[in-house]
Formats: sequence, C-alpha cells, structure tokens
Amino acid sequence: MNELPLIDWILFTALGWLLIGVIGVAFPRNFLLNSRVLFPLGAIFGLALALLALTGNYASPQVRILPLGMPGLPFHLRLDALSSFFLLLLGTASAGISIYAAGYMRKGDGTAPGLQCLLYHVFLASMAFVMLADDGYGFMVAWETMALSSFFLVTSEHRHPEIRRAGYLYLLVAHVGAVGILLSFGVMADSAGDYSFDAMRDFSRIGFWPTIAFLLALFGFGAKAGMLPLHIWLPEAHPAAPSPVSAMMSGVMLKTAIYGMLRVTFDLLHAQLWWWGVLLLVLGLVSALFGVIFSAIQTDMKRLLAYSSIENIGLIFLGIGLTLIFKSFLLPHLAALALTATLYHCLNHAFFKSLLFLSTGSVLHATRERNLGKLGGLIHRMPWVAWLALIGVLAASGLPPLNGFVSEWLLLQSFLFTSGLPHGYLNMLLPVIAGAVALISAFAGFAMVKFFGIVFLGQPREEKLAHAHDAGRLERIGLLWLGVGCVLLGLFPNAVISLLDPVTRLLVGSGLRGTAASHGWWLLAPISEDRASYSPAIFLGSIVVLMPLVYFAVNRFYHGRLKRVPAWDCGFPLQTPRMQDTAEGFGQPIRRIFSPFFKRTREHPSPFDAQPRYRSLVEDPFWYWLYLPIARIADHGTRLIAFLQQGRIALYLLYSFITLLTLLVLTRG
Repeated sequence: MNELPLIDWILFTALGWLLIGVIGVAFPRNFLLNSRVLFPLGAIFGLALALLALTGNYASPQVRILPLGMPGLPFHLRLDALSSFFLLLLGTASAGISIYAAGYMRKGDGTAPGLQCLLYHVFLASMAFVMLADDGYGFMVAWETMALSSFFLVTSEHRHPEIRRAGYLYLLVAHVGAVGILLSFGVMADSAGDYSFDAMRDFSRIGFWPTIAFLLALFGFGAKAGMLPLHIWLPEAHPAAPSPVSAMMSGVMLKTAIYGMLRVTFDLLHAQLWWWGVLLLVLGLVSALFGVIFSAIQTDMKRLLAYSSIENIGLIFLGIGLTLIFKSFLLPHLAALALTATLYHCLNHAFFKSLLFLSTGSVLHATRERNLGKLGGLIHRMPWVAWLALIGVLAASGLPPLNGFVSEWLLLQSFLFTSGLPHGYLNMLLPVIAGAVALISAFAGFAMVKFFGIVFLGQPREEKLAHAHDAGRLERIGLLWLGVGCVLLGLFPNAVISLLDPVTRLLVGSGLRGTAASHGWWLLAPISEDRASYSPAIFLGSIVVLMPLVYFAVNRFYHGRLKRVPAWDCGFPLQTPRMQDTAEGFGQPIRRIFSPFFKRTREHPSPFDAQPRYRSLVEDPFWYWLYLPIARIADHGTRLIAFLQQGRIALYLLYSFITLLTLLVLTRG
C-alpha cells in the first residue's frame, strides 16, 4: 500500500477545519461545545498543519487535481517551499489564536457561537487553500471565500452601525483588489485562456504585458495587505472585529497578500525589472512612515496596532522591492539576503502582532474600554497579560534579543550591502532609505512605549479599573504560545534562516543556509563575520549576568547613601491619575512635527466652563484627498444612471432608436 502524499495530508487538515465549522453550526447555541471543544480542536489542527508544512518545506513539489470546479476548470493544488512556509506561518499562529479564542468567547456576544465557529474555521481553511491553489480559478474562489468569511467575522457585533460601516468598507476594498488580481491572472493566461499556474509560468509575451500583470497584482494584493493608499479599511476593520479575528487578520491574512505578491512576481513572471523594485521601495517606505506616524498619535488601542500593521507591511514591501532590484541585477546572494529578511519579518510579525492584539482583547474584556485615556495601572490587576504584552511590545519595537530585531537587522544589512549595484542613482538612494528604515524603527519603539506605558503602567485613570481581572487559563495559554514564539524566533535565527533557505532558492536561486551553518547556532553573520555579525545568545547572557550585578552593586555600595523621600510634585500635594501623561500628550511631539500631513479638528472649551475639556481629532487625510472625491464621483454617476433608467418603455425605445441611428452613421462613415 502506497503512503499517502504529504499534500493530501495537508488537504485533509484544511478539510478538518471545515468539518469543525460544520459541527459548530449544527449546534449553533451550544456554547460549551463550540468554545471548549471545537476551538481547541481547531488549534490542534493548526499544529498538525504546521508540522506537515515543516516537512513539506524540504520535500519536492507535489501537485493534485481535485474533481471540483467547473467543466474544463478543475481545481489544481501545488505544495512547494513557498506555500509550505506560509502554511507553517498559518498553522503556528492560528494554534495560539484559536486556543485563546476558546477562552475569549462569551455567551451573548454578537453572532451565535456555532455560526462564529463556522465562519472562523472557514476563514482558516480558505487561507490554506489560497496558499495551495495552483490555478487562477481555484485561487480566486479561495480568495473570495476568505474575504467573505472575514467580512462576517468583522461584523460579528453587527448591531452597531459603525461596525457595519467598517465591514462594508473592508468588503468593498477587498472586492476592488480582487478585480486587480483577476485581471493580472487574465493577462498572464494570455490568449489561450489557460488559467493554470503552469501555463502562466510559460507566459512569453514581451513588451509592457509583464509590467501590466505586475502592476495589477500589486494593486490587488496591495489592497488586501493594507499598502498606501489602499490601507483605508485596515484601521476601521480592526477596532470593529473581535480581538482573535483582528489577530488572525493582521498576523496571517495580510500575509496571504504577501504570498500572492511573491508567487506572481518571482514564480509566475519569468523576468523582473529593476524599476519594479524601486516602485515597491517607494510605496513600502511611504506606507511604513505613514503607518508608524499615525500609530504614534492614536488614542485607541486597536487603531494603534492597526496602523502599526501598515508600518510592518511597508517594511515587508521594502524587502520585496530590494529583492527585485538585486535579482534584476543578477546578484542572487544579496537577493537571498533581502528575501530572507522579508520572509523572516512575515513570520515575526505574525507572532508579535497577534500577541499584541490578543492582549488588547484581554484588556477589553476586563475593562470594557479601548480608549487609552481611560486605562492605566493594569500591570497590578493583569500581570499575566502585562508581562506577555511586554514581550510583544519589545519585539515590535525591534529590540534584541527578540524576533523583531533579527528581521529588521537583516533588512538593514541588505541595504548596507548595496554599494556594488551597477546603477549610480540607486547607490545614492538606497542608503537614504536605510536611514529612513532606522527612523521608522525608532518611531515604532516610541509607539510601543506609549501603548504599554499608558495601558499597564502608572495609576488607573478610571475607578472601574479596580475591578479588572487577569486573562483566563485558555487565554493565557494562547498568549504564552505566541510569547514563547517571539523569544525562540529571536534566539535561534540560524535555524529560521535554514528553514527559509528552500524558499529563497526557489524564488531567487540562492540561499543563506551554508553561511548561517558555518558560524554555528549562536552567531548570525549573513554575509561574513568580518562584515557584520550578531549573537542573540551572547546578548541575552550579558543581560542575565549584568542586571543582577548592577542590582547587587547598587544595593551594596550605594544603598547607605540614599534617602527615600516623596517625589517632588511642583508644590502640589495631591497626586492624582489626571496628573499622568495622557495618550494625547505622549503623541504631541509627533503631531507637532508632522502636522502638515494630518487632518486635525480641535475643540477648545469656553473660559467659563466649569469642567473644561480639550479635544483634538486627527483623521486620515486620504479620506479627504482620495476617497471622498471618488465617492462624490460615484454618487454623481449613480444619479445620472438613475435619471436615464426611469422605468418608462417609451424612453427605452428612444434610447434604442438613437443607438441604431448612431451605429448606422458610423457604419456609413
């Protein structure tokens, strides 16, 4: 009896998620079955998918044709190193999020538990099928299933009008992006009309057609990823969605767009142009700067993290752009370095951003509050959440020895090795972009300090926070899973680089596994030890050794000379939570420096108000620069169509008569 191929096992795992959803919807009101049995079972399937994908990462490509679809258009599946890596990301991240969701669910919250279970697991399965699809038809079916299921998850609390508006905006942008992807596949399918990826790999049309396919893919996948200026749905949908859904969308769903972009650019299109990379560099840099600046000034926890996701997606597109430039100039080793940094950051972002979104979910459940100005001091009431959120904050800030630092360090190394490019303007431009990346990392640290400090440190800003409670057992397990992942991904970078080696060899023809293995597990030197190296083990050991020594020295030699007195409070004896720095005050320097880029609305109280309140609202300028004008044009267009279509048969006959006359005149001409 032949052994079942690996791709079939992965297919059965995805179908297992669908079966879990069907069981859940069969018992829609059974809260215990859905929350305590089916969601943990979904987490187990996520772990199984991760293990299978890890095996598939090193195996030869496998294909499968399913007896589904339309006549002449069956679904084609393919498992290779690229799809295996993103399936690994999906499985590992979803395991922690699913077990957290099992404890997060509450009776009476929004959608019925069984329907929520169905939508959630259809969402997971559809993402898996996106990564397995090997033809345009199957890809688009899975892509639209992913969009629809995530739309219903975003609108779980559909009784609130603002949540419905956020969901509709997300669905609109998702469908507009899907049109771009479909048109890109249509261009690559050529006149033969064969939508299989194998046929697209033989796409031989020259001239501007490959560029058209690339630009359409960039538009479609950029809309899903939240790249400027198509980001507008992201800061609206994340605050509206339940926190596990926000974590899944930010940590995993955005990466399906990255997967699609990599698949089209490096696999389906046989040639890459250097200016494609420059375009991605510009869009990625603008997205990263915009996202981190708006993240730093937010007063809503989930909006802050949503804009932070835009920043990280911008960094990932920067890495893809740099990979394109290196590959187009036939520098495969440097292309492998840039692509390794990109894929590494995809994995890192999945872990630390999911951890942060889940932490906000626990805070939201414990306090019923998302506004940073009404939180504070929660480290005393929620120590588990606070300390695990601190891991996510440090990782998102790019601080060693956690995972966020490694991928950003590799990305900076990629920029620093660009002096050999045979293009003078690029040699001048790329070091400037490297400096901008360093600035973005500093701003990201600023935003994360604001997030953690305002929420967990200081004194509680509201009396109700005294009743806050820590996360439950299942929630802690999910948070701990993601927190441990942030630590391990930071401490063992060479193991991760070895994992990424088959992917980089598939896409750019080179890898870093040999270089990484030659220095052992403890030293990371992507090019050579003489050029640049980093050892997370030494860094962590220094922290573990030096901190106790410093503490001992302070207590041993200086304790007798210190006198503890109350902090000076400017002569005011009553210290209250209102004297703490607010979220608005924390972000004021950023608002002042970048004020020309903001749409600000200020409300000042009258000098005679008994309780004066100041309010400053910062809005996304793209609403006013781009989307509202488009909305007005669409409104005028629909009014014109409504005027033409009045339901009168005589008027329609007149239109037909005028059309026939016009065609006769044009034919005679």
